[in-house]
Amino acid sequence: MSLDLRKLRYFVALAEHGNFGRAAQQLFIAQPVLSRQIRAFERELGCTLLNRTTRRVELTAAGHQLHEEAKGILAAVEAGLRRVRDADRGVRRLLVAFSPGLHVSEAIRAFGEHHPEVEIDVVPARWWEKDLPLRDGRAQVGFLRRPFDDTGLSVVPIGREPRVACLPTSHHLARRQELALADLEGEPVLDTPTRRRTTSAEEKFELIASGHGIALVPLSVARTYSRPDLTHVPVTDLPSEETCLVAPTTTREPLVLAFLDIATTALRRS
Repeated sequence: MSLDLRKLRYFVALAEHGNFGRAAQQLFIAQPVLSRQIRAFERELGCTLLNRTTRRVELTAAGHQLHEEAKGILAAVEAGLRRVRDADRGVRRLLVAFSPGLHVSEAIRAFGEHHPEVEIDVVPARWWEKDLPLRDGRAQVGFLRRPFDDTGLSVVPIGREPRVACLPTSHHLARRQELALADLEGEPVLDTPTRRRTTSAEEKFELIASGHGIALVPLSVARTYSRPDLTHVPVTDLPSEETCLVAPTTTREPLVLAFLDIATTALRRS
């Protein structure tokens, strides 16, 4: 079965808006057209993607799974088309993924001094995908934070960073100079197997500020998303996290190898 990318884009827009009217408006098509396309897509896949009500649509289990898969599929297609256009224009480009909070700018500047003719794009590697941009073609090299699946990847350790407890400033532990894990027993910690999973750092910190939980995050993330209604406190017995430069093991691209060499020195120094 071939995959209709147009219908997949229609489905993603509908899944993100939760409403046929708003999704159709974004796509610049009529609402009945969008409805027919989605029903045809469900028939092609042989499964129900949406539960429809008079006001909104909700994803089924299959719909949720497709929504997650679609992000990588569409990103890989876009990355492939970008490479085709670059080849046509004679552009040399390097795509660098980075985990939230990690600053790859030092490495990019150092690389640019040696290769000013290369255009560099950066790709966020969000917490739920981490190494995926390196596997679906969105990035050629990554500055990532463990844990991630390193199967088929070459990993160069760069350093380690501590994790801290991120709390609302009104929390009874917020004025402590340091904490131990025992101090946090019973606290609702976000993004754990038994607690609410967030889809972005912005959502996570908004929930913390509004009193819906706390989070254990790398120090660089806490600093990047600093805001006056949040504070972060070191947790002395919480294991630190390793940061790494990562590239596919099979890569032989001279630009990638040169970036790994230059970035290793720059990031370890910084």
